[in-house]
Amino acid sequence: MDERLRDSLAKIVEFYDQRKVGDSGPLGFRRSSDLATLLTCSERLIREGIIIPGETAFLDLGCADGRVNLFFSYLVSLSVGIEIDEWTLDEYGPLRSSLEAALEKGALLPPPENIFLFQGDATDKSLHDAIARRTGRTLRSFDVFYTYLMMHDVFAEMLAESARKGAIFMVYGLDAILPQYPGFRLLRDMSPMEGILALYERV
Repeated sequence: MDERLRDSLAKIVEFYDQRKVGDSGPLGFRRSSDLATLLTCSERLIREGIIIPGETAFLDLGCADGRVNLFFSYLVSLSVGIEIDEWTLDEYGPLRSSLEAALEKGALLPPPENIFLFQGDATDKSLHDAIARRTGRTLRSFDVFYTYLMMHDVFAEMLAESARKGAIFMVYGLDAILPQYPGFRLLRDMSPMEGILALYERV
């Protein structure tokens, strides 16, 4: 990871992590992935071949305001997110505009044009069909899936049926007790990264 890329990611972390846990909206208390943690994890994810810069297709199942998608967009070829709550996803545009201004001021890298966010139910087949039409990618052709802990078991069941062998399912928000999912094996030597991110491989 070169210095300008690292500095750009650090600015993204600074921008979003001051707006993370504790905000409230129509649905009450909100949770957000800690991008500082993901920044720490990212170098190992690259080193271990989980993320292949410029090649990996990434899908966030429950992307909220798109912050994880924006972060990973710098490291992957395609960054797709799905969010069921329209009011949350609506925050993506204004936040991105403010972030872009901060990045430009610091002569840092702007977000790549490889981010596609969709509003809807991440388990809805018709939505996945829409994603395929827009991006050319079906569930079976994504390399890495990501979710916050909330619906991890539901998504694991879906991916056990639809993801390709070898695809990675990353679950943020886990601790000492790591669940098992039929159709996946836990990457024990890597989980939980930074005490919170567990990685599973589709078998």
